[in-house]
Amino acid sequence: MGFTDQVLNDIRQQIDARPVPLAEARTRLDLVRSTAKNYPGALRTYPSGSLAQNTFIHPVGDGDGGLVLDRRCFPRLGPDGGGEAPADITKTLCALLGPAVREVYPNAACYKSKRGPKLVFRQPVEDQDPTVDLVVALTRRSGSGLWIPNLHTNKWEASDPERHVEMFTSGKESLRRTRRRVVRLLKAWNKQYSQPGFSSHNLTVWAWEFVEPGMGVTVALRTVLDRAAKRVQSGGATVDPAGVSPNVKLLIDRSPAGQRLRTAADALIEALAHDDDQTAVRSALARAYFSYVDDPTPTSLAGKVAALRRNVPTVTATLGLIGPPALIRPTRAYGAAGAEE
Repeated sequence: MGFTDQVLNDIRQQIDARPVPLAEARTRLDLVRSTAKNYPGALRTYPSGSLAQNTFIHPVGDGDGGLVLDRRCFPRLGPDGGGEAPADITKTLCALLGPAVREVYPNAACYKSKRGPKLVFRQPVEDQDPTVDLVVALTRRSGSGLWIPNLHTNKWEASDPERHVEMFTSGKESLRRTRRRVVRLLKAWNKQYSQPGFSSHNLTVWAWEFVEPGMGVTVALRTVLDRAAKRVQSGGATVDPAGVSPNVKLLIDRSPAGQRLRTAADALIEALAHDDDQTAVRSALARAYFSYVDDPTPTSLAGKVAALRRNVPTVTATLGLIGPPALIRPTRAYGAAGAEE
């Protein structure tokens, strides 16, 4: 094992979700799904997102799932019916879910998120309080996938979250394990920025596209960052792998998004080029994982900028600063043994 693998393994130990909050998130999602099945006209429920794909990182946040309604039971609802918007049915579903969940979690409440009801539980476990987002979905008259709500616009949009889970968890176990680890590392890298550039779904699509059988985690991560950077910087689109939704959108402008990817990709490329030199590897990876890796040689201008980005107090005349900046270094997240692989 080279030093690049060692440093990335250290990052993984910091970012992996802790077992107890992760198990609690699953319990809460199961409770909401089992309750939602009692809604008149319900066909089925499903898990989605990070829980279904085993890609949560610390801290554990939203547990995603969905309730599929039979559109024939709701002739006025959705694009295939009378065009009725999703706001009212989300409200009635909250009226069912809230009281039922409070029988188990007395302080719980149900709100509306972008895609449907959002359950908050107000009962932390190890200082984490996982929520549940439940997508209200309708079967479609033609075409694959489902109609899911956008409550920000009060309209319905086509998507296929069940197919996404099937695709993103496909392949042999070795491939699935590598893909999961890469997605977690991508999420941690993305969340270092005050405004993340990419959705978790976007990062997962890239991992599904670019990670190939036989790749180790380090090579797979480098490959995903490098190929994603080339796509974004060339103006290419990331299409929905299920062929139902519109192209995946970036969360920031294309130019800074591409630059972030290129900086991280070049850091991995440089680290692997000097894999037997621990100092060189850590210095390179500190440019990508500045919240998790200390640069052992921050003597250049680039090193001092990286130190500031990690919120490490520094004094330098080169940058025209007097005294340490009034910044607080982010608290590191420490995973626990036994987190899902």
